[in-house]
Amino acid sequence: MAKEEKTKLKEGNISLILDGYDDLFSDFDPRPYSEKALSDDFLSECKKAAKEKLIEEEIKLRLLVPKNKRDYKNEKIIKTRLKTIFLKQFHKQQKEIKKIKLEGMLWFLLGSGIMTLATFLLKYQAKFFFKFLIIMAEPAGWFTFWEGLGKIFIDSKTKKPDHDFYHKMSKSKISFFSYND
Repeated sequence: MAKEEKTKLKEGNISLILDGYDDLFSDFDPRPYSEKALSDDFLSECKKAAKEKLIEEEIKLRLLVPKNKRDYKNEKIIKTRLKTIFLKQFHKQQKEIKKIKLEGMLWFLLGSGIMTLATFLLKYQAKFFFKFLIIMAEPAGWFTFWEGLGKIFIDSKTKKPDHDFYHKMSKSKISFFSYND
């Protein structure tokens, strides 16, 4: 590899050496490159490499393929497939985070409603039935209230690393380079 190419690789954010194009895709998927599922190993390596990169940084995914195995027609198809998968997964992660936050908001509102109901029942607490309802409503209200906040502020953050990864990769510039075996 020429000195200039090595410098380019060091500048690049993610550089992966492949034995062939099939390293990018699942071994169990017989479909053509335009439809294949990505390999878990490939995704894992990309995630490790992209972890420290900021979302604002432009990521350059540099895939090194043996010179004698390069096929420019397949590379174009593979680039399109990678971009499609990354974008689709980004939107999926976005929807999941939104769903978790919405669910959390509903739990929060339900808990607030239950606690408000328990407060109104306090004026009837002389009666056994209303005392019983208050005793049941207070912990239920607090539980749903805090569980809702947990979903909004904690559970949604568990999806953040994958969301950020697919966001970075959906905006990445994908290039193929040759190397000698």
